[in-house]
Amino acid sequence: MEKKILNFIEKYHMLQKEDKVIAGISGGADSICLLFVLLRLQEKIGFDVIAVHVNHGLRGETAKRDERFTETFCRERNVPCIVYHENVKEIAAQKKLSVEEAGRLVRRTAFEEVRTRYGGTKIALAHHQNDNAETMLLNLARGTGIRGLSGIRPVNGYMIRPLLGINRKEIEYYLKEHQLSYCEDETNAGDEYTRNRIRHQILPMLEEQVNRQAVRHMNETMEQLNQIRDYLEREIEVHCRCVVRQEEEGLLLLRDEWMQCDPVIQNGIIQNCLENLAGTGRDLASVHVAAVAELFEKQSGRKRNLPYNICAERKYEGILLTKQTEEKQTECREELIIPGITRLKDRNLRICCTIWEKDKNFSIEQIPQNPYTKWFDYDIIKNSLTVRTRQPEDVLCVNRQGGTQKLKSYFINEKIPAKSRERILLIAEGHQILWVVGYRMSSRYQISEHTKRIIEIKIMEDKKHGRDN
Repeated sequence: MEKKILNFIEKYHMLQKEDKVIAGISGGADSICLLFVLLRLQEKIGFDVIAVHVNHGLRGETAKRDERFTETFCRERNVPCIVYHENVKEIAAQKKLSVEEAGRLVRRTAFEEVRTRYGGTKIALAHHQNDNAETMLLNLARGTGIRGLSGIRPVNGYMIRPLLGINRKEIEYYLKEHQLSYCEDETNAGDEYTRNRIRHQILPMLEEQVNRQAVRHMNETMEQLNQIRDYLEREIEVHCRCVVRQEEEGLLLLRDEWMQCDPVIQNGIIQNCLENLAGTGRDLASVHVAAVAELFEKQSGRKRNLPYNICAERKYEGILLTKQTEEKQTECREELIIPGITRLKDRNLRICCTIWEKDKNFSIEQIPQNPYTKWFDYDIIKNSLTVRTRQPEDVLCVNRQGGTQKLKSYFINEKIPAKSRERILLIAEGHQILWVVGYRMSSRYQISEHTKRIIEIKIMEDKKHGRDN
């Protein structure tokens, strides 16, 4: 099975020599398998491993047992282990999330913080083929598009899932073969959670009564859908340049240009615009996309209210999407800690900066397409970086030839509302702007074939530290 996992890792270029891998370890079968396999491959590939365990504060003594087991397992194998303690129920209530969603949030935040603090290059998670099949069925039942049916990506930026090429039975056999013990989470045994019902009832029924290879076939289908999804997203991005126009109030979808697109591209353009304004795709469903599309057939002035305070209004030229903005926030100026974490308390944000060497297998496709995560050529930066709001002398490099534009002119040309300009965060080297956060990067600092070191700057909601063990 190790050979199968290694082939999967190599297929997706998951690990390279001198990587520092942050591994999420719960103490359960999947994560123990992940950590053991990583340690077996460590000498062959040449990377370091740090384990992260999150105690969610949900299961009392059982959770403490899992924590102790994980710490012991790591200590016996000389693996650094960092433990976080969280009150997931409280966080779920505060953020109006389900307990499952809040748990996922605190885990990802912990992994990200450790990656930033220790210069990690990869975050390894223990999802396998059964998890992927469950996700596909769950999304299908709730209503989704190609993105939801594509399942879990093997590689998403620096997030890797080395076990996604094997199933749960293979993991159990491997653990038994190597006489590895693990913790059983009693919440996984019950059927009170929707995912558990899929795991214990629906998937076994499909394998027993329809096809023994149902999980494998579903994963093969998801791999094909991922390829289609990547192609469509590239096509949608190209068409957005013609169909979408930035206005002072928001985004204008031009009717004549939109009508010339294929329906799947039309829907993708609307989805992109909604996610751009919302800052997330969560709670934006096909029903909202359809509501916007229907406005093209309505009279000028008709409106639809959408999630995240987004309003769609029919205009003469098309549909204007706007978002109710918050009150002006106070000015800020902080020097970035590099590498490390800079906190903006007034905005409840933290900025994580990480530096690493660009390896020989680097490709442009690895650069994350995320409005709040950007990679820059660190060798070009000669002075300290600051996060701040705008200043009169600020300039932005707008092309590879070094042409610059005053930041004020950029705001005007992009029709960014005047009331929004004062609170937009900037990452700056003096008066040279690296990044207009949420909008665009400077061409001067973009990664090229000559880049040797990369700095990642990621902006996230603030969270507290964990503790080291």
